[in-house]
Amino acid sequence: MRKLLAVLFCCLPMASHAWWNDEWNFRKEITFDSTPAAADIAATPVDVPVLVRLHLGNFGYFGDTKPDGSDMRVVAGDDKTPLKFHIERYDPTNQMAFIWVRVPRIAGASNAEKIYLYYGNQKATTAPPAADTYDATQAAVYHFGADAEALADSTANDNDAASSTAEMTPASLIGGGAKFAGSSVISKPSTASLRLIPAKGGTLSAWVRIDQPQGNAQVVGLDDQGKRWVIGIRGAQVYSALTGASGEVEALSSEQIATGAWHHVAATVGGGKLILFVDGKEAANVAAQPVEIAGTLNIGNSTAGSNGLIGEVDEVQVANSARAPEWIAASAKAQGQESPLVVYGADAQKEGGDVSYFKVTMQNVTVDGWVVIIILAIMFVIALLVMIAKATYLSKIKKQNAAFLKEYQAMHGDPTALDHEESKDEAGDAALDESPFMPHFGEKGETKFKFSTLYRLYHHGVQQMSGRVGLKSAGARAATTLTPQSIEAIRATMDATMVRMTQKLQSQMVLLSIAIAGGPFLGLLGTVVGVMITFAAIAASGDVNVNAIAPGIAAALAATVAGLGVAIPALFGYNWLNTQIKEVNADMRVFVDEFVTRVAEHYS
Repeated sequence: MRKLLAVLFCCLPMASHAWWNDEWNFRKEITFDSTPAAADIAATPVDVPVLVRLHLGNFGYFGDTKPDGSDMRVVAGDDKTPLKFHIERYDPTNQMAFIWVRVPRIAGASNAEKIYLYYGNQKATTAPPAADTYDATQAAVYHFGADAEALADSTANDNDAASSTAEMTPASLIGGGAKFAGSSVISKPSTASLRLIPAKGGTLSAWVRIDQPQGNAQVVGLDDQGKRWVIGIRGAQVYSALTGASGEVEALSSEQIATGAWHHVAATVGGGKLILFVDGKEAANVAAQPVEIAGTLNIGNSTAGSNGLIGEVDEVQVANSARAPEWIAASAKAQGQESPLVVYGADAQKEGGDVSYFKVTMQNVTVDGWVVIIILAIMFVIALLVMIAKATYLSKIKKQNAAFLKEYQAMHGDPTALDHEESKDEAGDAALDESPFMPHFGEKGETKFKFSTLYRLYHHGVQQMSGRVGLKSAGARAATTLTPQSIEAIRATMDATMVRMTQKLQSQMVLLSIAIAGGPFLGLLGTVVGVMITFAAIAASGDVNVNAIAPGIAAALAATVAGLGVAIPALFGYNWLNTQIKEVNADMRVFVDEFVTRVAEHYS
């Protein structure tokens, strides 16, 4: 019993955590997974600027935010402490955002650390400045944003690049980027903050993508009249070279990087070592004693112009201290297209706690998905009307057939005795011609067998007899007989009437067939298009983890669910109605045989 109660307790919705500020209506939970199965960071990095990528795959609520994202706020896992952050790019039209968050602590080999992203406050003021995202040792950060921000430094040091001959691309690894053709370069002359001080050390890092092996290309470096510290690529190997007191030393990676893919390259100087990192992991190290370098920061080439890079660069960072290996690993694992460190959780709202899965799914449905779902909803309404009207129509027919058959079987003698009602042809044919959407139930003065198919067969049979047996009035028979040819003619007329009535009974059933066959295919079409859009959005944003894909795929599958929701009830209704129609047809066939036999006996 206790085990059962424990299971039931676990199934109940848990109370939501405390809410940081009631002026914000929504929040998103984000956790950091540094376990070996994910980012694989053993120690605890601190003050790491982590990239949060929002897109259609993991965030379907751009419509609930301010157009510029200025209502975004980031709060620590205690749900009390606001964190420093800035927005590199916020594009609700294309449903894409890049937000940098300064995380005070990421526990090594753990998935317990979390933060909350709050949004949904139209009265919110401007968010904190970008410089607050970085600590005091960060000398420069270049996001390569759009237009005037392409060469801007995001730190408080204002180390904006002075010149550039590189091509700025709007869609790179993280928002915008810089493309180099071998002779282009981005430069920033020396400043008080932008230099290598031996006692403090330093860190250079960047994201780079090459499509071909390089000669001796410089990715980023400091050049100072013969003294230099650079990260470069030779062939497909990454290296870091430093001019020190004992000449130049070089740390060269033993493995080659893959062309056509983005790689995080970094180097640190400090503690008597030059350490090279590739994709967050140490690739090489050498002993090094640095000298002060207060030269020009060059990206994509050297000052002499002889070390041109052919490729793309994004997110260049320079620090006036040697970052810990765990800090560099966290940066690499959080910024790339595959960001195993950052795990996107569920969204919650202030009033009702966690948003339902159904609501999350429907809010992620794209425009084309809604078009398909609306078409399917129209098909469902039409199919439902057909089924209800047909069921009512057939019920009325079967009821009146039973009543007529009871009177017919109780009749003796003249087989035309029941054909005494007024408005015979007009009333009966009108009833059979009624649309199944608006079944007619008869009015005062019309025949009581208005919906009876058996009565229509009987009436048409009697009408055919009237000219052949010399009937002068209903129920009066002249002294004559019917030939076998006349009886066959009567049967043929009744068979023709039965075929026409069967066609009328089958009318509109094709709409159910269309719903059964077309519903799933329309739903599949919506799903395929939705999946295509989801993958396109993920490709544009660069985030390809399961949490990024799942909401978009779930929303795309909503179209398939809608298609099955149309087809399954239509299938059941079609089969049931078809069975009822077959029963009515069987009754008509039996009645035709009985009536012709009775006429033959009476008039032979």
